[in-house]
Amino acid sequence: MTYHHTGIPVFDKMDGMIFVEPLKVWVTDAGASPYKVEFLYFEPDSPMAAAVQGETHVAYAVENIEEAVKGKSVLWPVCEPMPGLKIAFIYDEGMPVELMQMG
Repeated sequence: MTYHHTGIPVFDKMDGMIFVEPLKVWVTDAGASPYKVEFLYFEPDSPMAAAVQGETHVAYAVENIEEAVKGKSVLWPVCEPMPGLKIAFIYDEGMPVELMQMG
C-alpha cells in the first residue's frame, strides 16, 4: 500500500470540484494539493456510507483491490466510479480507509 491522499468532507461545493456521477459526490483534485488533501461534497441523495460522508478518511493505492478488502469491514464495496479507477472503503483502526486500484 502507498499513501495517496486524505479526504475531508465539506458542507459547501468548492471551486474546481468535479462531479463523480455514480457516487453523487463532488471532489477536488488531491494531486493538485501540496499536502494531498481531497475535499468532498456529497449530494443529499449520495449512496455512500454515512461514515464516508461524515468522517475524514485516508486513501491508499493498492495493487489488487479485491485482495486488499478480503477479511476487512467493508463500508463501500469495490466499484469503478471512473474508467481505470477502482475504489472501496473499509473501516479500520476506528476510521474510514479508501483503497484505490488505478489502471
